[in-house]
Amino acid sequence: MNPSPGELDFKPCVIIPVFNHPHQIAGLVTRLRGYSLPVILVDDGSEASCAQLLDKIAAEQAQVTLLRLAQNAGKGAAVCQGLELASRQGFTHALQVDADGQHDLDDVPQFLTRAQQHPGAVISGWRSYEAMPPSRRSGRKLTDFWVCVNTCSRSIKDSMCGYRLYPLAPTMRLLARKKIGARMDFDTDILVRLYWQGLAVENIPTKILYQDDIPSHFDIIKDNVRISWMHTRLFFGMLPRIPALVQRHFFNNRPA
Repeated sequence: MNPSPGELDFKPCVIIPVFNHPHQIAGLVTRLRGYSLPVILVDDGSEASCAQLLDKIAAEQAQVTLLRLAQNAGKGAAVCQGLELASRQGFTHALQVDADGQHDLDDVPQFLTRAQQHPGAVISGWRSYEAMPPSRRSGRKLTDFWVCVNTCSRSIKDSMCGYRLYPLAPTMRLLARKKIGARMDFDTDILVRLYWQGLAVENIPTKILYQDDIPSHFDIIKDNVRISWMHTRLFFGMLPRIPALVQRHFFNNRPA
């Protein structure tokens, strides 16, 4: 059977931002290469031991590119650098995967299939509240509320999940004109703004493999302040878009 035109234009890769997460990264890359996906590792200013491991992985594994940032710039900045490199290398879509091993890679085929079916949409992981540690639920529920407000819809089920697949052409248009949150505010910020730009969001239920022995880089004070400020910016950005967002939600899918 000959491929359809959409399949001919579908060239995905994986982007993994890495900051001092050496524990799972070699296994993650091997699993992802098992899906025949090229991998871009973005070293976000890791310490020497992790940086050396990334050098080794890139040298030994085929179709693995290592992009190194001179100093830690934040998860969002690292992902954006990876997206820009993926676009320059001719990829059409990029699957964002975290380096801590908490994303269930068994779901990768679902992301790829849904992206081929909806090549212009963001394919976003959607985590169950029930499977989430209680300490994380309140922040997730608050962000979900504000995302509903700031999009005037329930189209985005989980804006904080960093397991998602971006269509690169519209994503690069957004990054060219708008600075996105550079740290833990990134995932929600970029997804809401892509929705404002007119992109559909396809939500895929996914499991998160929470592991207490893997360190978190979330700063309770600084990142909560960043996220609060992000919601404030998005709220005031939403206000002039209300008519278009309401029209899109109830009548059509025009950009807001």
